Amino acid sequence: MKQSHPPSDQVVEAWRRHRPYLVNLGYQILGDVGDAEDVAQEAFLRLSRVPDDEIDDIRGWLTVVTSRLCLDQVRSARTRYERLGRPGHEERDVPADPSPALNPADRVTLDDEVRSALMEVLQRLSPGERVAFVLHDVFGVPFDAIAETVGRPVGTCRQLARRARSKFTTAQPKLGEVTPAEHQLVTETFITACANGDIAALTAVLDPTVWGVGTVIAEPAPPPQINHGPAAVATNLMRYLSPEVTLVSGPAGQPVVLAFAERRLFAAIVLTIRGGLVTKIEAVADPAARAAEV
Repeated sequence: MKQSHPPSDQVVEAWRRHRPYLVNLGYQILGDVGDAEDVAQEAFLRLSRVPDDEIDDIRGWLTVVTSRLCLDQVRSARTRYERLGRPGHEERDVPADPSPALNPADRVTLDDEVRSALMEVLQRLSPGERVAFVLHDVFGVPFDAIAETVGRPVGTCRQLARRARSKFTTAQPKLGEVTPAEHQLVTETFITACANGDIAALTAVLDPTVWGVGTVIAEPAPPPQINHGPAAVATNLMRYLSPEVTLVSGPAGQPVVLAFAERRLFAAIVLTIRGGLVTKIEAVADPAARAAEV
């Protein structure tokens, strides 16, 4: 965080505990991990300017500030979208006659596919729908708090979330039977533990019978790496998901964790959740995407 004086102990502890959650929240609303990191940093910068004894619920305060920053950014982007037309299409060059031997510079990466899928859904939602849906359906924020964030009555926020839910469910199927509350709790614990390098916290969210399989996108493709048991699975994950890696949930709370390095997606991790614990982890990694940025 860029500021002229050292942050207080309260801000440092809040950064450690809540930054992964705020980046994830920002990503679900904005669809861009770089923008999400910037918004979270701005929220903590504002927190550092508030006396420690003026805030009773730091997480709630940060949630409101981050959501408002996201809402402002989405509204600004929507204004540009309506003025200039749908963004992004003019930047995508699709060959008229693609060659079977694809040039490495033209390869479609995990980052391209995930960004395209997420933005396809988010573009269907108005700014208010986007924020109300993500806050309530993905992160379980009550509607009275959402009303304070978006500046609308509680009933209006319920309608916004309901409309967004309808648009989302028609655009993209769910990947599992896990309830939103269970998914949010498990993935947030998983992400925060990895972000802080806390192997004990990560192991605690893994089922005793958990096993993991990792597949690397490469030519020639190496054999999948398989691990069994919480200790082996957690240790292997920490080897690749260092604190420098940013983790977020998949689009709109799906049971997927996305790993970014230098704001570029290099791995997708599918979690199988049962009884509030992770029973299986399937990871697909693209080391070329990470090497291109690091």
